[in-house]
Amino acid sequence: MAIKMKGFIILLVSLNIYILCYYFFHFPSSKHQFLFPSSKHQFLDDTITIRAEEDTRSEAIANKNDQLRASFDGKPWPDLPSYMPWQGDPMARAGSCEAYFGNGFNRPFRLVANASAASRKVSVFSDGKLGSFSCAYSETLETSICEARRMVMYPDKIQMSQGGEDIESVLGRDEMTELPSYSEGAFQIEAPPSYKGRVVSPELLDQIMPQGAVHTHTMRSLLQNLVAVPSADFVCSQSPMDQAWEALYTSVTYAKNFSGPVCFRHALLTPLGYETALFKGLTESIPCRGCSAIELKQKPDDSRTARLNEFGEMFRASFGLLSGESENFKPSSVHNVLFMRREDYLAHPRHGGKVESRLKNEEEVLDALQKWAPSLLKCKVNIVNGLFAHMSMIDQVRDVQAASVIVSAHGAALTHSIAARPGTVVLEIISSYYRRPHFALISQWKGLEYHAINLEGSVARCPEVIKVLGGIMKSLGC
Repeated sequence: MAIKMKGFIILLVSLNIYILCYYFFHFPSSKHQFLFPSSKHQFLDDTITIRAEEDTRSEAIANKNDQLRASFDGKPWPDLPSYMPWQGDPMARAGSCEAYFGNGFNRPFRLVANASAASRKVSVFSDGKLGSFSCAYSETLETSICEARRMVMYPDKIQMSQGGEDIESVLGRDEMTELPSYSEGAFQIEAPPSYKGRVVSPELLDQIMPQGAVHTHTMRSLLQNLVAVPSADFVCSQSPMDQAWEALYTSVTYAKNFSGPVCFRHALLTPLGYETALFKGLTESIPCRGCSAIELKQKPDDSRTARLNEFGEMFRASFGLLSGESENFKPSSVHNVLFMRREDYLAHPRHGGKVESRLKNEEEVLDALQKWAPSLLKCKVNIVNGLFAHMSMIDQVRDVQAASVIVSAHGAALTHSIAARPGTVVLEIISSYYRRPHFALISQWKGLEYHAINLEGSVARCPEVIKVLGGIMKSLGC
């Protein structure tokens, strides 16, 4: 039995963080500054101010990106074939692809204004200003991302689970035990006396961060307990936040791991999870189709998106796997069919701890495909045994990138299709017990051809799998 972390969640969080970073890098306001972790400073520091003018000329964009890279002393932002400017258009249509994929946060809420701190006795930060707190609401996603400056976190006012426990000790545990609970003042903003007290009123909270269908909304709880503190009472004594940037984004440090208050010059707060296109797609129709950035530049269309291709390239580039050549699919007489394996696992230990299998006869299906492949005479087909649980992430991404067809039972490994080349075909084998559209949506928004075999139960008929895959291979010239 293999106990797997949900790769689906990892990629979802990565996509949210990526969208958030790009949104703030290119939001059209000279007031926005950006932070990058740096080992040179005790505090998280602002290193650069980007003034994103509404200029879509490629030369201006290239110059802007060059300036950003030159000023950033950490991991450089890669050149991406599918890069599209993030301009934060305040007129972005609600329900458009851009709005669903992170570029529609255009209703501002400024709750604490930045002011001069010349009168205070001790300067905690060096620029002579007090803190600020603002949010930007998306009508499409019905949520906000918020930006704080001069903020301190008190871990002793946050209750959370221990973490790092043996799997046996959490089997059947109620999910509420795992969620953080905030006390008033868990987060504090340095502000003038006029802002003393809670920053977000109950009425304003419903406008900024609606409860929606989320039973326990931890971001709402955080905002409810955010308070403004006069400069004289604001204490910021330590900041153990010097972290190196890793492959894709900064390393994750949990609040419970800090022994004292943590100071932030600049923090971005985003409710990762339910308020995303992927989860909205479970209950509503999102008529977006994936395409290349070149197509979109030549013929703008707010019902098409290149954002998932952009993120897929970012993901591959973080492992050094993005080639400089054209990413378009090229006809070939040799094709890799990647069969992603899904061993028995514990998907949600806290929900009872039942060991599950999405495809009970997975080994039988793989064996049948390996015996069938040599019968194709017009091209050579390699059936790749994708035991991802036993492979490094970079090797997993390599296999996905080299595949002409991806075959998999419904499960987290299919999020790897985000790294697939244009022209790759996805075949999902779906148990009747786990019929969810996550990977059909990812394929749609990335512009990949998608096929599904819907099972009765969790056992696939090998002849049916071979028939569907045979049709796919025929369309590829085999």
